[in-house]
Amino acid sequence: MRRTQKSIKAGVNADLDFAAITEDLRGGVAAHAARLSSGWTLFFCQAEAVGDWRDVLEEAGAKYKRSMIWVKPDSTPQLNGQMPAMGYESMPLAWCGAGRSKWNAGGKRGVYTHLTNQRDRDGRHLTEKPLPLMRELLADFTDPGDTILDPFMGSGTTGVACARMGRKFIGIELDPKYFDVACERIEKAYSQGDMFLELPRKAEKPADMFAANDNFSDKSEVAA
Repeated sequence: MRRTQKSIKAGVNADLDFAAITEDLRGGVAAHAARLSSGWTLFFCQAEAVGDWRDVLEEAGAKYKRSMIWVKPDSTPQLNGQMPAMGYESMPLAWCGAGRSKWNAGGKRGVYTHLTNQRDRDGRHLTEKPLPLMRELLADFTDPGDTILDPFMGSGTTGVACARMGRKFIGIELDPKYFDVACERIEKAYSQGDMFLELPRKAEKPADMFAANDNFSDKSEVAA
């Protein structure tokens, strides 16, 4: 996500029409994540913001683990030639559950490589996450039957991934246009299901994962 100094000062991302993340908003989101999640919490952000997320997560009582990365092989080049292009996004990761943290991927590295322009991309949201990326994250950090909360739902890719993988989903989105898009996509995904769906391995708990993109904030809700 590109942010000019002018747009940050004004509190709005002029390029994407998103509210710029503020210190208070970041702290509030981290506090809710630590309170609501009984498992993992992760965020998408630029590398420069990882330390800010680590600080507020630890202050909220979460156990910061490390920052993973999403590598974008088809990312936009730096056309002015003044510096390297931004070919990845960071994903600060924290454990909010009781006891020792655990995940499903063993000794796997925290490097996720996915094209931004997938064949199944919906395309109605500028920062839409790839569905294969969200499915891989769900497989690594959650189990079938878990409830996933995305407070910055956008066009609903996290919800679509949940529908395809047997997870329950709660999404929050401020923009009515994107909220409607998300509802349409998620309802369609739940109605279709997934022929390779895993069966639940444990009882449902409140908010087993809290996944968020720091590009926007929100108040409307959809739950499935």
